[in-house]
Amino acid sequence: MVKLIIQIPCYNEEQTLGRTLADLPERIDGIDEIERLIINDGSTDRTVQVARENGVEHIVDLPRNQGLAKGFMAGLQAALAAGADIIVNTDADNQYNGDDIRHLVAPVLKKEADIVIGARPISDIAHFSAMKKWLQKLGSWVVRVTSGTNIADAPSGFRAISREAALRLNVFNEYTYTLETIIQAGQKGMTVISVPVRVNADLRPSRLVKSVRSYVMQSLLTIFRIFMVYRPLRFFLWLGSIPIALGLVLGFRWLILYAYFPEPGRTHVPSLILAMLLLLGGFQLWVFGFLADLVAVNRILLEDLQYRVRKDSLGARSSGPS
Repeated sequence: MVKLIIQIPCYNEEQTLGRTLADLPERIDGIDEIERLIINDGSTDRTVQVARENGVEHIVDLPRNQGLAKGFMAGLQAALAAGADIIVNTDADNQYNGDDIRHLVAPVLKKEADIVIGARPISDIAHFSAMKKWLQKLGSWVVRVTSGTNIADAPSGFRAISREAALRLNVFNEYTYTLETIIQAGQKGMTVISVPVRVNADLRPSRLVKSVRSYVMQSLLTIFRIFMVYRPLRFFLWLGSIPIALGLVLGFRWLILYAYFPEPGRTHVPSLILAMLLLLGGFQLWVFGFLADLVAVNRILLEDLQYRVRKDSLGARSSGPS
């Protein structure tokens, strides 16, 4: 028996949730049970009532709005506890074509992938601004470099996750889970692939993108934090190399001026002091990198311990795909 649970994070989605639920498939080859799970992220409208009217099997009711990332993780935990072998995450605004869920779960059923990401036709989506398209592609590139995967649309929230992969995932970023979870999966040796999916007409403005400016800032901060958390040694080595390079240039300049072009009354001491400060600052960043790398090792050990605790508490289902 293979159970699929389709989870939908919701925050005041009474206008679109009914259409999203109606668009979900009732049968998929290779799946014995399909259930729906709503994460009510502190909604103040009729979101929960709409879910109940549509016969949703599971409702996770968060007492206040905690954001997309925490809602996503709450949904994974609830889906695992409900015995899901495969979890599909989709949006409540009916952005994604529900019929494409069968394409998402197929590689997981065949044990060809642990996580499958739905790749949207970003360049062809009319309601995406040029800046948003560029940031979507930049985010995907960062994820490919950091995770060692080949994901075409990393910011996509339309994804299928095996039970084993869901047990191993964590999210530290409060803004979004999309980039971070792929990087974790890549670093933990999971197989992550993309499949092309279709999108529906835009029903409402994005809740995640309140303005282009805020989206740009949040995206850049997310990308910055990803490098710092998951590639700390590389991040701080590159960051420290900038002041060290500038310090060496100033140092050589001072040496040449002092040795070969002396001027009476001028020692160029300020340049020498600045060069030393830059070299010292760069060296300190390198030291931070080594220390952060040691912390990252501890984080990996703690995540492995957390995985074992989750698996023991939630139990393993041997009937579904691993």
